[in-house]
Amino acid sequence: MYESGGSRMTSAQGAGSETSLATAPSPSATPKPSWTRRTRSLLGVQIVGTGSYVPDNIVTNADLQAQFGYDPAWIEQRTGITSRRYALPEQATSDLCIEAAKRAIRHGRVDVRDIDLVVVGTFTPDYQCPTTANLVQEALGIDAPAMDLHAACSGFVYAMVTAAQFVASGNSRLALVIGGDCNSRIVNPRDQKVAPLFGDGAGAVLIARGDSHQGLMCYQMGSDGGGGCMLDRQAGGSKNPVTHADLDAGRHFLQMDGRNVFKWAVRAVTDSIEVVMRKTGLSAHDVSLYVLHQANIRIINNVAEQLAIPPERMFNNLQDYGNTSGGSIPIALDEANRAGRLDRGDTLLMSGFGAGLTWGTCLFRW
Repeated sequence: MYESGGSRMTSAQGAGSETSLATAPSPSATPKPSWTRRTRSLLGVQIVGTGSYVPDNIVTNADLQAQFGYDPAWIEQRTGITSRRYALPEQATSDLCIEAAKRAIRHGRVDVRDIDLVVVGTFTPDYQCPTTANLVQEALGIDAPAMDLHAACSGFVYAMVTAAQFVASGNSRLALVIGGDCNSRIVNPRDQKVAPLFGDGAGAVLIARGDSHQGLMCYQMGSDGGGGCMLDRQAGGSKNPVTHADLDAGRHFLQMDGRNVFKWAVRAVTDSIEVVMRKTGLSAHDVSLYVLHQANIRIINNVAEQLAIPPERMFNNLQDYGNTSGGSIPIALDEANRAGRLDRGDTLLMSGFGAGLTWGTCLFRW
């Protein structure tokens, strides 16, 4: 079933609200020559299965109002989000990833024994070690190397491109790629500028060899570490092991300069997509479906307007899930695929952007 021929930012690490009063400098997203030099293609791979999972616990804007006094209308107006999912107390990121992977395996009708690589894009791992990928590999009984890839809301695109290299080079026959995060565990529930933006969830794809026309027609990735302070967790790493003072001050929670993250996201995503489109010679109307990181509807709408993307070709589901970081794109991709929005030969544009600052855009022929 899986051989060739088979069927400028706001991420949750980046999905910022425009209304933050923070004044951190906004890094430049002006296209540089290096962007074009880093633009590559990788054909001969295909996605043979998709799956996704979100927790059963639905948290609406009204729920946040009842518990914390947030204004539901403000949240929806500024972000487009009406509800999100929170992991249950007994669930962690690996649990979401495992369920998403099971669904992708069933959808692809593959034998789990044939999976020979596991790559998980997450920035909310269960533990510092072992990796979340190790936990997924063990739970599913996979005999394969497994690794986490940390690129925040760009994590799934980074992980997919990485796994595709293994498949294209013959070092993997069937790779399991997962993006998933438990953002509810790292945000301060009383931070009204950050907490309402995020939810929990995971999505997965299976990548195998394809024909010479399938795969990554073009992809472009980058980072701007100069903007790292715009979206970070100040305490908990080796630079600043968490202390009681950090806990009291909330420095272990995700912090975001919403205004500047918003501006950066719109510019970076627009520029990255333009580079990819110019490289392939396609227009916005030539792309069958767009799946952007689901961080903030105003970011998505700004990008769509600047690039003249037909609204009916933009797939969005953030109204139901919020910003799920690494899970954002694969969850949307799975829902679009199961809804019949993708046929053989269609072109799919995916773009992730978030903390780091990082971004990754790819044009994939289905």
